[in-house]
Amino acid sequence: MTAGIAGTARTPGRVRQAAWAAALVLLVLITAVLPLLLTGTQSGGRTLDPSDTSLDGSAALARLLQTHGVEVVRVETPGAAVSAAGPSALLLVTEASFLDRGDAGRLAAAFGDRLVVGSVPYLDVLAPGVQREGPVRARSRAPECTLPEAVRAGDAYTGGMSFTGPRGSTGCYPAGDGHALVRYTAEEHTVTVLGDASFMTNLRLAEDGNAALALNLAGARPRLVWLAAPDDSDEAGGGGTGGEARSLGDLIPGGVKWAVLQLVVAVALAALWRGRRLGPVVAERLPVVVRAAETVEGRGRLYRSRRARDRAALALRAAAADRLAPRLGLRRTATPDEVALAAAARTGRDPEPVLTLLCGPPPGNDTALVALAAHLDTLERQVRDS
Repeated sequence: MTAGIAGTARTPGRVRQAAWAAALVLLVLITAVLPLLLTGTQSGGRTLDPSDTSLDGSAALARLLQTHGVEVVRVETPGAAVSAAGPSALLLVTEASFLDRGDAGRLAAAFGDRLVVGSVPYLDVLAPGVQREGPVRARSRAPECTLPEAVRAGDAYTGGMSFTGPRGSTGCYPAGDGHALVRYTAEEHTVTVLGDASFMTNLRLAEDGNAALALNLAGARPRLVWLAAPDDSDEAGGGGTGGEARSLGDLIPGGVKWAVLQLVVAVALAALWRGRRLGPVVAERLPVVVRAAETVEGRGRLYRSRRARDRAALALRAAAADRLAPRLGLRRTATPDEVALAAAARTGRDPEPVLTLLCGPPPGNDTALVALAAHLDTLERQVRDS
């Protein structure tokens, strides 16, 4: 009857614990999902934008360029790009740039070199003499040329469009009837054209030699003027000179901050739920206190009752060797033979009696055992006084 009552009393406690656990899980789910539903996907991603951390953005490449000492200046209008360009700058125009023929003419007349990547319109204005041969599949290709930037990078994800360049140009990454990369120099401008810009995105930057190719091409000058698509959000810098460096906190999505806050709340609730208050430390009195001398005497009487003179002698010799080793400058793991030889050298005694004393056979009777203990005590005293 008593057992049945106890079992019934434990059941409501388990039910309450299960209810608390379910309520905690439900609270965490609500606080985790609700902000996501309210905020939605705010970061739609801006293709080939140096400030975008999505898969189609190029924030990783911009950060690598800055790490290698290249000043990355993000601009949103062709006018700002022309103003920021100069003899020591490289102008990067991607397929994300919104241009008309007049804008393309202004960019072509700007100072510095040009890097045209992707399906950029008005290629006849930005890169005169370069002809499109037709679309090709983007894939990993070998450079197969002598251009140092491509040779150092090796295989890269290129393609998209095949080009042929003017006389004296260099073509790399053969594709179709032309090359996926063409470079030539005209009117003191070095113009580089690539048919696909996927190798510059966060998605593919770590594949093959994409990062090396992007760094070699975009980092050829100390200053990179990156013409990106206009940012419609109010948070973007006005005037089209969005080249300000963003902190690590700015690159963290808002959902991560919500998740950290929810995790802190969940841990606090779990600590309050599962916490236990401990009372003061209780000093428990031992039932009996045994002195060390009594322990030794009891062990000796046990050896005597069992006539274990060999074990008693072994214990006496081992204890004496352990005490002598530090005094003789030996390590604790020294063998009895080493201790005996060192003790004989210290006291000036004949080594043979000392070896017999520490390593000899067990005594034959109780009198010999008592004599052994006395001789060991004498040896220790001689070592201590020497």
